[in-house]
Amino acid sequence: MNDESAQARWEGHTQRPLLALAVVFAVAYAVPIVDNPAYPLLTVACTVTEWVVWAAFAVDYLMRLALSPRRREFVRTHWMDLCAVVLPLLQPLRLLRMVSTLLLVGRRARMASQIRLTTYVAGAVVGLLMFGSLAVLSVERDSPHGNIRTLGDAVWWSFTTMTTVGYGDHAPTTGLGRMIAVGLMLSGIALLGVVTANIAAWFIARFEKDDAEERRQTEAIASLAEEVRLLRAEVARLADERESQRS
Repeated sequence: MNDESAQARWEGHTQRPLLALAVVFAVAYAVPIVDNPAYPLLTVACTVTEWVVWAAFAVDYLMRLALSPRRREFVRTHWMDLCAVVLPLLQPLRLLRMVSTLLLVGRRARMASQIRLTTYVAGAVVGLLMFGSLAVLSVERDSPHGNIRTLGDAVWWSFTTMTTVGYGDHAPTTGLGRMIAVGLMLSGIALLGVVTANIAAWFIARFEKDDAEERRQTEAIASLAEEVRLLRAEVARLADERESQRS
């Protein structure tokens, strides 16, 4: 119980700092792409910042694992966290650090009970649009046959891809760009499903509430009618007794 409390306290204390570090990561990831070509010193500083943020999430995972009373179960139920921590070590690509940070931020955000589903979905949409635009711009900008050359083109492409509209005016031509497109399409479909399910659940809950209120009123009316019937029977009985006494 103490271990569980320690783990809960750790997660509560690190929730906001890690989200703030994720914002720092977003800035460090975006600056070299938007300001292209960036100064070498600025690029190095941004790269170091990205690795520092990733290291913070890795330390957070290790601390939660150490504080967990059932570590094997923790690893089994938090395998996505483990993959996100290990992913950037497999190949030192900035795109992998971006993907792992998105996964870790999403996992930690879901743990916060104060963050409602609508807020989480809105944040996921903004984050995916931003990172998807920057990622595709970074891999498509220098492609010989690419047509995504500016940040505006990348944002427009990300938006049409996430909504599965796909006008076709802008499309990735590289392998990494197409992988990003697949990820955005799947994410868009998943988020649309979450929003649809949330709206459906709200309507169902509303209808169930109305049905419960209607049943309560019906039961109250039935109970009142039964009381009136019993009162009438009692009045009739008393009247019969009075008639018997008179006679």
